[in-house]
Amino acid sequence: MSKITEQVEALIQPVLDDLGYELVDVEFTKEGRDHYLRISIDKPGGVDLNDCTRASEYISEVMDEHDPITQAYYLDVASPGAERPIKKEEDYQKAIGQPVFVSLYAPIEGDKEWLGTLSAVTDETIDMSVKIKARTKVITIPRDKIAKARHAVML
Repeated sequence: MSKITEQVEALIQPVLDDLGYELVDVEFTKEGRDHYLRISIDKPGGVDLNDCTRASEYISEVMDEHDPITQAYYLDVASPGAERPIKKEEDYQKAIGQPVFVSLYAPIEGDKEWLGTLSAVTDETIDMSVKIKARTKVITIPRDKIAKARHAVML
């Protein structure tokens, strides 16, 4: 996580806790000439537009007060959606038995991307049941090789 996203997370976490929202993800990116601060929030039963607007207003106040980002940026507060990221230990534990997509820093068995069902999680590894042609195989992935993990919608 970058220094900016760590600072933003530390600033907004208490605000979101007070509002009853879970902080799912913080992302600060540059797209073309513009910078975007994207914040994903959730709550039991999901968030709607009113929740995002309410959180955005409070986050804007905190960001304006502490000003951790020097350049101009667009603030985007949204639901994480069906393909929400899996980052924290709690996220991994909740995802056991669910379809997930994992991209890796380095290939395992020749692939850098895996889609399957998360079957087990330890401090060092995750196990996924993946379909390869007509058979199912369990693949073990070291957690330090995971670039990104997210829930997946499988049809």
